[in-house]
Amino acid sequence: MSDKRYEVLRKEELYDGYFRADRWHVRYRRHDGTWLDEHGLEVFDRGHAVSVLPYDAKADAVVLVEQFRVAAAPTTDPPWLMEAVAGATKPGEVPEEVARREALEEAGLELGDLKRLPRFLPSPGAVTEELHVFIGQADSTKAGGLHGLADEHEDIQVHVVAFDEVLAMVEDGRIVAANTVIPVLWLALHKEEMQEAWG
Repeated sequence: MSDKRYEVLRKEELYDGYFRADRWHVRYRRHDGTWLDEHGLEVFDRGHAVSVLPYDAKADAVVLVEQFRVAAAPTTDPPWLMEAVAGATKPGEVPEEVARREALEEAGLELGDLKRLPRFLPSPGAVTEELHVFIGQADSTKAGGLHGLADEHEDIQVHVVAFDEVLAMVEDGRIVAANTVIPVLWLALHKEEMQEAWG
């Protein structure tokens, strides 16, 4: 894998389980055109994922899921986060399929139209994950209860929250997951457009 600006010289496996971690030995050109010496960078490969924020344009409300997130424990107490629906992409799936599957599994919702937002890389300094993001047309009157897959140890509670409150939750730090912050802020900028399309 190489181009005129960088080379991956070799990959050294560090861990291969549910996730994978490698040390990539790389070199690349500095901004002044000279080559930086070869050095190792640890890279975490967790696969790719999809996030979808179900939005009910008629009620001006979104559907959020609440679940335990162990990696949030060092920074967030308690580590039960309010989030958009999200899930990993399985081999051969396209992002739209994942969005619909996860909405059904995590919130019991069948989504209508999907509005694709710009993709983003959550932590490109060390993680290979690419996240595809959507706003999903939803009927919030059909959302609620407890969901999740037992074989994935999921225990998910569904919440229907007025959009103004969700935006306040982002602004005051009650919502901290980037896969939720991004679609909420996008929707704040484009809500009139989505209400015209779906209302």
